[in-house]
Amino acid sequence: MKNELPKRWVENLEVLDIAFQPILNIHTGDIFGVEALLRNYQDIGYKTIFDLFDDIYLENILYSFDIALREKAIKKFTKIKNYNAIKLFYNLDNRLFEMPNFESGNTAQIIKNYNILKENICFEISERHELKGESTIDKTLHHYKDESFSIAIDDFGIGYSGYKLLYDVEPDVIKIDRFFLTNIEKDAKKKLMVRNIIHLAVQLGIKLIAEGVETKEELLTCRDIGCHLVQGYFVQHPTKETSEILETYPHIAKLVKRNSRSNNVKENIKSNLDKIDSLKINTNMSDVFDYFKKHQKVTIVPVINSNKEPVGILLEEEVKDLLYSPYGRSLLLNNGSKKSKLKNLIKPCGSTDINSDTSTIIELFSNDTESKGIIITKNSKYYGFLSARSIINIMNAQNILHAREQNPLTKLPGNSLIEKYIDEAIHSKETYIMCYFDLDNFKAFNDVYGFRNGDRVIQLFSDILRKNLNSSFFKAHIGGDDFFVGVKCSNETTYSYSFESNCSLDIENCSEESSCAKILSIEHIIHKFINDVKEFYTPDDKLNGYIVSKDRDGEAKKFDLLSVSAAIVEVHKKSKQRDKNLLDNVFSAQKKVAKHSPKHFSISTLL
Repeated sequence: MKNELPKRWVENLEVLDIAFQPILNIHTGDIFGVEALLRNYQDIGYKTIFDLFDDIYLENILYSFDIALREKAIKKFTKIKNYNAIKLFYNLDNRLFEMPNFESGNTAQIIKNYNILKENICFEISERHELKGESTIDKTLHHYKDESFSIAIDDFGIGYSGYKLLYDVEPDVIKIDRFFLTNIEKDAKKKLMVRNIIHLAVQLGIKLIAEGVETKEELLTCRDIGCHLVQGYFVQHPTKETSEILETYPHIAKLVKRNSRSNNVKENIKSNLDKIDSLKINTNMSDVFDYFKKHQKVTIVPVINSNKEPVGILLEEEVKDLLYSPYGRSLLLNNGSKKSKLKNLIKPCGSTDINSDTSTIIELFSNDTESKGIIITKNSKYYGFLSARSIINIMNAQNILHAREQNPLTKLPGNSLIEKYIDEAIHSKETYIMCYFDLDNFKAFNDVYGFRNGDRVIQLFSDILRKNLNSSFFKAHIGGDDFFVGVKCSNETTYSYSFESNCSLDIENCSEESSCAKILSIEHIIHKFINDVKEFYTPDDKLNGYIVSKDRDGEAKKFDLLSVSAAIVEVHKKSKQRDKNLLDNVFSAQKKVAKHSPKHFSISTLL
């Protein structure tokens, strides 16, 4: 294509620069790619990038300008260390397809000049400008995909045609708009919406990028609900210095490792993984036949691109159906036939990282009734395949593990998980509220009303915990009439405390995630139980407000009706005394204070 740019735009291109923002594997902190972002547009008189492209569009030179800018970005991309191992995400203005001089093949020539694979380029399209005409989509985006370029939908969810675009374009990547990720850890509605987008995308074999992530809470929540990749200021601000683009980002790697699942989970996945030899997407059908002759027990084959990234699966039954149909073998071996192209025979397949939680894998599998299994990746490369049978084995192992770690009466997590939770809280750099609950006068109640009613009281308290504390709380049963609750919260302490006195809560200034808000939730549990447990008593005992039973010395004594005491300890973000033995001592002292408190709870903080 000839350079058709007016002189002033050639000069403007010299002023403009490219910044890169990294896109990371959300499970490891390793780089997956970079997005090219335009900079210095203010220096040529534009307030925004959109104003710049609107002018270029109106001058009818959008395609010519974009090709020149594309080469500028690709040239700078090659300055990044190990650029051939990552992807370049390049934003397309959809309107360039309307330009009279639009033609295919220019990008292929550019990357050939710079020794870059097509699989290393991902074109981003947005809902910001409508794609006009089905023929335009067929002519361009499908052409890019056929040529092994990747396609990403940017800002997914902000426009009116998102799902239609998803259907028409069949993208490789979706970038979830920042709106849905802002404070997602606190917003159940956003979490549900993003989770549903993820479920749909994964079943279609599409990767998900959490775009615009600005806090560690957002990052960890996005990881936990199934996002594959992450981008945003929390990772790194866009930079014009290619030397600042790293292969691994230590602060992300450290964060996700500290908050990662047990090694037992990963080993459970690995032990069930089938290391099936994959096929490359450009494999000819004659070699596909040879593959099945060599691997006679294989019925599902993962298919990968030149970068070893999974693109789907090939089913042996479909190849056989075609092979045994009239003229089937001729069609498969005829290079002019669509059926001779392996890429036209592959089926979408869900994929996830080896570091994913087993619940993510099970959820992906369960949401697709026709699923043959899940492709497992490691740093976005094909690693193995989990068949339906393997996933069922994982589910069974997880159920057995949960059963072992649960209290048999309440089905709440037991002591091993409590110890793990406390250990993680102490060694993190977050603010945690932890609470031990102890039912008061429980032995006397058991002696008078019997163990069966005692069990019913225990179940009542566990139900109150489940129904009145949201999912941010870790709820557990130590055993007998002792329970444990923990929760991560914001850093501010909005109550005054002393080791021997009751606290006073600043209710008006309590934010939803603050320490005091969490303590108010615990206080509500106390009041709820004291009120509800009265229904277990006879009318006379309820009226008297006590029962008569024997004390430990065998003497008859009046005992108050059942209540519950809560010993609460805040492990503050800035606490220097993060020691488990000290925590145990503080809890022991606070339990005694709580027993004698008219409010039934006491609070202390590790400073």
